[in-house]
Amino acid sequence: MAQYQDDIKAVADVKETYGSAWNAINPEYAARMRAQNKFKTGLDIAKYTAKIMRADMAAYDADPAKYTQSLGCWHGFIGQQKMISIKKHFKSTERRYLYLSGWMVAALRSEFGPLPDQSMHEKTSVSALIRELYTFLRQADARELGGLFRELDAAKDAAAKAAIQEKIDNHVTHVVPIIADIDAGFGNAEATYLLAKQFIEAGACCIQIENQVSDEKQCGHQDGKVTVPHEDFLAKIRAIRYAFLELGVDDGIIVARTDSLGAGLTKQIAVTNTPGDLGDQYNSFLDCEELSADQLGNGDVVIKRDGKLLRPKRLPSNLFQFRAGTGEARCVLDCITSLQNGADLLWIETEKPHIGQIGGMVKEIRKVIPNAKLVYNNSPSFNWTLNFRQQVYDAMKEAGKDVSAYERGQLMSAEYDDSELAKLADEKIRTFQADASREAGIFHHLITLPTYHTAALSTDNLAKEYFGDQGMLGYVAGVQRKEIRQGIACVKHQNMSGSDIGDDHKEYFSGEAALKAAGKDNTMNQFH
Repeated sequence: MAQYQDDIKAVADVKETYGSAWNAINPEYAARMRAQNKFKTGLDIAKYTAKIMRADMAAYDADPAKYTQSLGCWHGFIGQQKMISIKKHFKSTERRYLYLSGWMVAALRSEFGPLPDQSMHEKTSVSALIRELYTFLRQADARELGGLFRELDAAKDAAAKAAIQEKIDNHVTHVVPIIADIDAGFGNAEATYLLAKQFIEAGACCIQIENQVSDEKQCGHQDGKVTVPHEDFLAKIRAIRYAFLELGVDDGIIVARTDSLGAGLTKQIAVTNTPGDLGDQYNSFLDCEELSADQLGNGDVVIKRDGKLLRPKRLPSNLFQFRAGTGEARCVLDCITSLQNGADLLWIETEKPHIGQIGGMVKEIRKVIPNAKLVYNNSPSFNWTLNFRQQVYDAMKEAGKDVSAYERGQLMSAEYDDSELAKLADEKIRTFQADASREAGIFHHLITLPTYHTAALSTDNLAKEYFGDQGMLGYVAGVQRKEIRQGIACVKHQNMSGSDIGDDHKEYFSGEAALKAAGKDNTMNQFH
């Protein structure tokens, strides 16, 4: 209660200072506008959300059941609706974030049109999306508080007013941490630093960067990934840290992502000065053949180790390849090195959702960094149904159970949907996040591209019905009726777009002369 009333008094004091020229200013209206604009800048948001995320990390260290979650966003409205839904269903935004996917920016937000996830999109479009997301989240606050203010004005007795006043003073903001994907940094360390500053100024408290070569970057779930030597990657981690510190976000969070599990190539041979240093460790994974000096060919590149000359295998693309089967060891080294040099969280991009695989790597990392924590991509690139049905099939077979009723390669088939195996697999999918957080050190679970897929699915269903035999009933039964019955705020789309907030402002600015949109002829009244 104190904050709202204090703001009213503060504005009243300012009004009195300026005398009669301010007679038309209503201190309570100004206090309402202040409440509806809690965060004045992106830096305010970054500082606020960094503290939330740090507290959540500490809570997870104490209890792995307290993992966090997010869903990917490609538009401010999508992020806004997620948080409105979370507040509606769970009454709190606790441990629930948003994820900003570089893949979705490339596919959906580039002026070039849809692009693959190869860092070809305009890099400033990412920071612009962060700013857009927070604009929509702040508007969700303003809209919700505006409704409470109207309830306050309509309240008839002191008890009702006090109850509404308490809701106002204890309002839960829709503003939550965003984990923002900076890809491989869009250039050298200086370019990474400059772009990171834009991210932070837009509101990002957490930046995720990967160890691929910036100009060779590939989606983590595609082939052809090329990693950089550790020192190159660490320079970019330091660049992001300096950006946070320069802007006063001292507790900003850096997620170091390794793509080494699926990356069999490198563009550079690392610099090494002494045996066993970081460069030497990176080079030790190269696929090499021993040769003598007289066997050297034109343009050959050689390295010397343990007194031997070794020629790394170089492809026609001028890339060098790593030895097969070294991916997990390289991931572990990447993770340890990143945490020892300024990163806060890890991201290991895998080819399947398998707790045993992830947990095995985390176990090795935690031998050196006991509190190592992961951000994990619960990716739509995985066929979750097939993967988990095959995992259950393999476990059943290993346990000696009869699996003759199943064909392992066809387990995606709907004919298995009601089977014991499918039910066991679905239960493992349901508990995957909790199990992986407990057993594999995953602090944050995210789905990168959920609304890309939900938009396509819902649009397909609507198009089939509306342009088919159902006509208008396809929209009414499939969309609007469900919105009404599920209490989806967007059924009142004029309100959602800010019409009521605008009406409030018209009254503040023009008094009785205000021409409002929310009169008796507004068709939104049909949805009361």
